[in-house]
Amino acid sequence: MSNDTLKIINAEKAKTYIAQKKREDGRDFLDHRPIDVKVNVINSADGSAWVKIGNTEIIAGIKFGISTPYPDSPNQGSMVFNLEVTNIASPDVETGPPSIEAMEFGRIADRVIRSAEFMDFDKLCVVPGEKVLTVFVDCYAINADGNLIDAAQFAALSAILNCKMPKLDENNNIIYKEYTDQLLPVNKKNLPLSFTFYKVDGQLLLDATDGEEYAANARFTLGICNDVVVAYHKGGDSGTFTIDEINTMMDIASSKYNEIKKKLL
Repeated sequence: MSNDTLKIINAEKAKTYIAQKKREDGRDFLDHRPIDVKVNVINSADGSAWVKIGNTEIIAGIKFGISTPYPDSPNQGSMVFNLEVTNIASPDVETGPPSIEAMEFGRIADRVIRSAEFMDFDKLCVVPGEKVLTVFVDCYAINADGNLIDAAQFAALSAILNCKMPKLDENNNIIYKEYTDQLLPVNKKNLPLSFTFYKVDGQLLLDATDGEEYAANARFTLGICNDVVVAYHKGGDSGTFTIDEINTMMDIASSKYNEIKKKLL
């Protein structure tokens, strides 16, 4: 059986369940699958985390680098976010560079984190106008069963929250595997969380599985910080969302924010 045929079968199965007002795994339409989080899972990283949402698994690792600051922000460090879906994660993935979809998903997760004034980039300045710390966040999907955006965003946040600041030598270069007693400077009160919804035959679904994503024609991600929408992104070629549906998604995301927040802190 070809991969395209399998996609069609899984999409039709998802649609059949939704037509019966249920999901294949028994969840309500606007519920998450079980979420598991473990931190400090990679010894060679400065911070790391493993997140599992249902069968979707992502590992995030953080490394620091010394960089030249951007001209318009000479006293601020920066963050580089990358999401890679490994070729063992799904039969959809082939060897080679990251797919356009993976790059898009990574950009969405990155935008949610940046938009909440969560990370204090000013404190990553080493020499104003000359040297700053750059936070490299690399996320690797090792099993892809839907909702990679939220899984990557949760994994990245967990790694950031447990990331140790590196020591610098007399030339302001990083001393490998030596750390200060400080964690990466963040404002936990501004913890940003992503909530991704898909629309299948008029029904909104939170935390879609792979099959449900195949069946969908529209996707909408909200970045929520407390009760404030800090970012949003609409995906999907042909689908649309009504104002009422967007309001519903905002209400659901806000109602679930504290529950997810507790899992990551």
